[in-house]
Amino acid sequence: MHADAILSPFVSFFSQQSRTWLVWTIALLLVAVVGTLDYETGYEVSVVLLYSVPIVFMVWFADRISAVFIALLCAIVWWWADEASGHHYTQEWYQIWETIVRLVYFLLFVVGGTTLKSRLELLEHSQHLEHELIRISEREQQRIGRDLHDGICQYFAAIGCAAGSLKRNLGKQNLPQATRAGEIEELIMKGVAQTRGLARGLFPVENDASGLQSALEELATSSSRLLNLHCTFECDRPAPIFDNASATHLYRIAQESVSNAGRHGKARNVAIHLSANPTEVSLSITDDGGGLPAELPRSKGLGLGIMRYRARVIDAHFEITPAPTGGTVVRCFFAQDK
Repeated sequence: MHADAILSPFVSFFSQQSRTWLVWTIALLLVAVVGTLDYETGYEVSVVLLYSVPIVFMVWFADRISAVFIALLCAIVWWWADEASGHHYTQEWYQIWETIVRLVYFLLFVVGGTTLKSRLELLEHSQHLEHELIRISEREQQRIGRDLHDGICQYFAAIGCAAGSLKRNLGKQNLPQATRAGEIEELIMKGVAQTRGLARGLFPVENDASGLQSALEELATSSSRLLNLHCTFECDRPAPIFDNASATHLYRIAQESVSNAGRHGKARNVAIHLSANPTEVSLSITDDGGGLPAELPRSKGLGLGIMRYRARVIDAHFEITPAPTGGTVVRCFFAQDK
């Protein structure tokens, strides 16, 4: 309690100051500490590298102009410490030259630190844009999927019902056009099924905790039918995924993995396994295909880059390994917060 009473005024004082004031105060204190250390150790021991600390600090938390000022101040402090510690030069211009060299050295820290900061900010901005593009893409796909399901599918279904009613009416009158009406009804209902499948592909995961489980079950069924392989889905117990965006990325990874197994790996059997609890989600796709090539392609070929990127978006660990009995295992797992 006594320590808290002593520190409380200081904490209150610093919390009321602006960020700029705090940054400048810390930078000047660092310069003073390094300068004092330089003086105490004498000119025979060089601590010039420590002067980079306040310079880099200013680059990171302020701007280039402020960092240049701190670099100039560091050069002056170094000159003072060198002079005060008793380092005398035979020629005055030697000291001037040494000071200029130190200033250039300090300015290099400004340039290097500013360049690094700019690159990191650019990388962060690029990652933010990539995440935003993925989010917008998924949102537009969901919108198109809903429009297809709630719009065109409903119109087709109504037309199919009308065609069915026409077929029955013509059949009651024993007219030969009843057969043609039946064919029209069948074609329309196939169109409805295909449109619903397309809508489901665009918006595969329902916005609830069990949406991924249902979507992967349907993926296994549709893949068995379309890719001419035996695809199964296993989930030992209910696997709640509380973040729909993460669930959608996992679904896309599974979709790409199954497609690769059927089209490129020539697999006959594919097993999708999902397990989840309130703290962790794990997805694995195992096939009995031709396995991994000797060197994984770096180009667009198998969509590995997209799968890895989707895993990074949700902070997941992604790995592709050979299966023990031949084939490939794709695994993706991450921690989730409820």
